[in-house]
Amino acid sequence: MVTLKGKHIYLRALEPEDLDFVYTIENDTSLWELSDTQTPYSRFLVKQYLENAQQDIYEAKQLRLAICDKNDKTIGLIDIFDFDVKNKRAGIGILIQNESDRYKGSGKEALELLVNYCFSALHLHQVYANISESNSASLKLFEGNGFKRIGLKKDWSFDGKQFSNEYILQRINE
Repeated sequence: MVTLKGKHIYLRALEPEDLDFVYTIENDTSLWELSDTQTPYSRFLVKQYLENAQQDIYEAKQLRLAICDKNDKTIGLIDIFDFDVKNKRAGIGILIQNESDRYKGSGKEALELLVNYCFSALHLHQVYANISESNSASLKLFEGNGFKRIGLKKDWSFDGKQFSNEYILQRINE
């Protein structure tokens, strides 16, 4: 995979050395709402995932990339999911792991790099994101990158206590 480089960050394919980073994220219960996860992942399963992460996006229908700063520190993950070749669309998700790495423009730069990759290299017509109504930071990030709110899914997610709404945002390559 070609490395996608920005001014302050770059995106790269996952490596076996990312095991601890991905394991920590996948088992952080405070993040489970973002990915609809309900059970922990074993190190073995995460290791298997990383071994298979090199599958071609056309075969796997998804792609997860590490977001790294200019000091080569992995600070987050960005995903292409529901990759649909026929309809030329895919979903995008992003996570900057630590609060100390957020609000510095890394997410914005990573999203710009990935959207440009989707449109120029994968020749997609559109990308979309599903974002909780209460996640104002993500809504601001995606809307700042040209995504438009196109719908609100009522009572979409249940956290064990209450339901929450979720926006669907879309960006069409015009």
